[in-house]
Amino acid sequence: MEKIRIIIADDHELILKGISVILRSYPDFEIVGEATNGKEVVALTLQLTPDIVFMDISMPDLSGIEACRQILRHYPDTRIIALSQHEDGEYVYQMLKAGGSGYMLKDSSKEEFGNAIQSVLAGEKYFSAKISEIMITDLMHRKEQENSSDLPPVHITRREKEIIEMIADDLSNQAIGEKLHISQRTVETHRRNIMQKLNVKSVVALLKYAVKHNLISLE
Repeated sequence: MEKIRIIIADDHELILKGISVILRSYPDFEIVGEATNGKEVVALTLQLTPDIVFMDISMPDLSGIEACRQILRHYPDTRIIALSQHEDGEYVYQMLKAGGSGYMLKDSSKEEFGNAIQSVLAGEKYFSAKISEIMITDLMHRKEQENSSDLPPVHITRREKEIIEMIADDLSNQAIGEKLHISQRTVETHRRNIMQKLNVKSVVALLKYAVKHNLISLE
């Protein structure tokens, strides 16, 4: 019986080696490659054509989400399982949208890694138990937002709109402060207030709200 061929991608060496140790403990699994950035894992996957890729979402050069898209564009049968410390439903949805087959937290148990591989090879999606709970909660929250879509829009001040626009331009808090001639701490306070006011928990969700309500434009 042929072994299941696996590539692991993570920019933290300790995590990379730790997951490698876990997977090598299974006699039916073979680690054929390891990568430490997004471009490297794409190149390795195209060269080695593994059955499974465990992909960190936050990597240098190319994010795991974009690396996933590029790999599946060439080899759509590859099963890609996200590895992350992010417990944000938005990351899960973005990875699924890119074609990923599963989403696991980096502190998952040995059994979870084994179950994940068997599940995705059978054509199923796999999520860590905690991620499943988060997705259910997030889905309920999204439904509540849809049901309340007829409520009046949240009032955003001119200064808050300026800060949202600069966040969309990927400026740091320090850079925003310098442009607006305010302290970094004041920027942090504005950001926190904006997130609370809009009831969002991530920058991705904030920007989606801003685009939807015409606070910013992606053009």
